[in-house]
Amino acid sequence: MTALTLALVAGAVVGLALGGLGGGGSVLAVPALIYLLGFTPAAATTAGLVIVILTSVTALVGHTRDGQVAWRTGLLFAAAGIVPATLAGAAAGHLPPTALTIAFAAVATVAALRMLRPPRAGTTGTAHPGKAGAAGAGLGAVTGFLGVGGGFLAVPALVGVLSLPMRRAVGTGLLVVTVNSLAALGARAGSGTPLDWAVVAPFTAAAVLGAWDGKRLAHRLEDATLQRLFACVLLAVAAFMLIDAFV
Repeated sequence: MTALTLALVAGAVVGLALGGLGGGGSVLAVPALIYLLGFTPAAATTAGLVIVILTSVTALVGHTRDGQVAWRTGLLFAAAGIVPATLAGAAAGHLPPTALTIAFAAVATVAALRMLRPPRAGTTGTAHPGKAGAAGAGLGAVTGFLGVGGGFLAVPALVGVLSLPMRRAVGTGLLVVTVNSLAALGARAGSGTPLDWAVVAPFTAAAVLGAWDGKRLAHRLEDATLQRLFACVLLAVAAFMLIDAFV
């Protein structure tokens, strides 16, 4: 398969994940860019942020139209993560590629295990501001350090910590992903990491289109089914990355 074909296929999968689950885009995009398209870990994490930002904004529009975005909650949650995301993003450029790969695989594994837990029924209650701030700050650090939008962790946190219903958490998670990714990308702006736009552009275009399909698919399947499927994909990606790092 040519690089263009691989970029289009991988982009569509990333878009389906973001549109349907409100997260997971970078967890799939970064390994695809590294192992399928030959990007370095540094270039892949930066390109992953670009892809996720544009795709998340597209998916966010659709969820906003359905009234499934808690704007105030999402902005407060994301604001707590901006500074940690910026600091961690700047520090990540000084770490060896192997360390980033191992850390990325570890986070993907944790996210998968969280998704495999029995789903909790969300309510519209209000969480303690301290807990929301701590969760948002931790998510921001992960976003900046690993170059991921954090949606695969944001959605469980929005359900478990802020007590949002699952579908509303998905839409709000996209808002958190967008804000955190912008902060992390800003920290990497002066790193001088070159990006192959001949690959990134079609990858992003396919992801944007896939996000709309993912949103429609999510309405046809049960939340638990989507979570289990995505968790299996995350575990497979994590295993592959760990094997590659140590072999």
